[in-house]
Amino acid sequence: MVAVVGYVVLSRTRLGRYAYAMGSNLEAARLSGIPIRRYLTSVYVISGALAGLGGMIAASRVNSGQPNYGIGLELDVIAAAVIGGASLFGGQGTVVGTLIGAFLIALIRNGAVLLSVDIFYQQVIIGVVIWLAVFWDQYRRRRLASASQ
Repeated sequence: MVAVVGYVVLSRTRLGRYAYAMGSNLEAARLSGIPIRRYLTSVYVISGALAGLGGMIAASRVNSGQPNYGIGLELDVIAAAVIGGASLFGGQGTVVGTLIGAFLIALIRNGAVLLSVDIFYQQVIIGVVIWLAVFWDQYRRRRLASASQ
């Protein structure tokens, strides 16, 4: 449900268009007339609310509040977003792409567990996947920049 709402907000509302513009180039968005403070605050409030929702879901899974429950999941989250097409440089990415990336990361993790791969090597595998995704993003950006000149 959250993914559907996120998709609608990012693709069909002013907040979504402005969020992509601010993520791409904050100064250009300001110069084009976007009230940066208001929309950036809205993006941060929504992000914080969704982080709180994620914390509640995580706490309900372990039936207690563990302060170190999410340690180590940062890499998986970044990998899911980058594999899904989000650029580390901002202004690109979709909710659907991030969901696909999350499914691919889960597939890699589950496959590594089934093959009895050590947890440290799993981190290396995910890191290599992120590196390849960033490399592909850089290659695509360079190709688009040279084509537009």
